[in-house]
Amino acid sequence: MDGILTFLSFGPEGWSDEIASGVLVTVFLALATLPFGLAVGFAVALGKISADSALRLAANIYTTIFRGLPELLTLFLVFYGAQIAVQQVMRLAGTGVTIEINAFVAGMVALGAVFSAYASEVFVSAFRAIPQGQYEGAYAVGLSRWCTMRLVILPQLIRLALPGLSNLWLILLKETSLVSVIGLADILRQTGVAARVTKEAFLFFGLACLIYLVLAVLSSFAFSAIERRVSLSGPAR
Repeated sequence: MDGILTFLSFGPEGWSDEIASGVLVTVFLALATLPFGLAVGFAVALGKISADSALRLAANIYTTIFRGLPELLTLFLVFYGAQIAVQQVMRLAGTGVTIEINAFVAGMVALGAVFSAYASEVFVSAFRAIPQGQYEGAYAVGLSRWCTMRLVILPQLIRLALPGLSNLWLILLKETSLVSVIGLADILRQTGVAARVTKEAFLFFGLACLIYLVLAVLSSFAFSAIERRVSLSGPAR
């Protein structure tokens, strides 16, 4: 028991410092990916419901690709493939500059692309649940397209999309563990290193499970509070 407490302590003999830093990396990565994924997903959703057939085709191709590829493969393509592409561009430009893609940025872009592909479907479903009369009524009272979207559609859209987006957030939180394979010191990587060094795999991987579950529970409470707050404005009609 004393050995376990030593392993889980803070300081030079314990691993809690490293694991705590891994928790911060995981949370920051998820929080950085969320707005990126939401913005891209919303843009893709607008493309999917656009009257322009070219935009619809491009948006459907985007979602097909990133929903069809495994997340780990997408991460490798961004981290390694994009890095090779950048190096080739620099070589052709004759600059001689070497640019390396940061593992955090690569993880954010890769996970954000996958998140946005699924989020776009959530947004599309929410758009289709809003009656066409809402648009017509807003235009009839003289609101522009931008004002209609901002004042009439978006409040209802958020309320309708929030349950689906909360599920996607929980999935995103778990998928951040994939970045451990490209060297980012997240929860899984830090607990994996601790498990290999101490030979206490069950202890540290069990601790990783507990941390992810705590993050998921806290996220559920946060989204429940947000949903209650948003519902005060009344149901979409």
